[in-house]
Amino acid sequence: MTDTYNELQQKCRTLRLAETAKELPNMLREAESKGWTYYEFIDQLLGYELACREEKNRNKLMKWAEFPQPLTLEQFNLEEQSAIGEKQLNVLKELSWIEENFTLIMMGPPGVGKTHLSSGLGIHAVNHGYQVSFVSMDHLIYILKTKEYISKSRTRYKRITGSELIIIDDIMYMAYEAQDAQLFFQFIYDMYDKTAFILTSNKGPNEWGKFLGDTTLTTAILDRLLHRSEIIIFDEDQDSIRMKYRRALFEEAGVESPPLLG
Repeated sequence: MTDTYNELQQKCRTLRLAETAKELPNMLREAESKGWTYYEFIDQLLGYELACREEKNRNKLMKWAEFPQPLTLEQFNLEEQSAIGEKQLNVLKELSWIEENFTLIMMGPPGVGKTHLSSGLGIHAVNHGYQVSFVSMDHLIYILKTKEYISKSRTRYKRITGSELIIIDDIMYMAYEAQDAQLFFQFIYDMYDKTAFILTSNKGPNEWGKFLGDTTLTTAILDRLLHRSEIIIFDEDQDSIRMKYRRALFEEAGVESPPLLG
């Protein structure tokens, strides 16, 4: 019987059913013990291979996405912010906006949940088979400047431009030189109508011109990004979630912490 298992496993490998080849002896024994029909056995066998491939593909997409933290939608507390409600979140979870190449712009001060929501939507998209890339604005500019002569940047650039959803964190966090602004415009121009975007920023689009240093260029960028878009505004009066749940070293050690400001 062992020789028969080995022969069947080899045939599975030849057909590129690698995961099934590993599991085949266990599946055959289970089929015999439970009296599966031919249909049930084939259904189990092919279902197992498909599930393994989907999990392997998901792991690959998660690695490629480069999320800074595994922040999921299940961990996102709707009650701690007023930017988005349950109905709106459910619409976003349907992911039809990715198919339509929409842009989501999340605006608000640091620590209110913009990165969490964008990461959560990105991970949700990966779980549904979409290729996603998460990158900060600063790192994106670096990739655009170095992709011609640094192989790591070139590989990352190919993955970003091959994505169906691109998340750019901390848009316009600082002022950019004219060359950097031009590279960013060219990137948006190249990706326009080919992918969906999520952009997070603590500045409104009306302020972006000050950071890119070119009003005409900013207008051209916004014209493309806002063509199909939804702006989600996090309340500026909302307390920082990171500060609310911060861990204090001195408090854990039984020592009073000094005031953060003043």
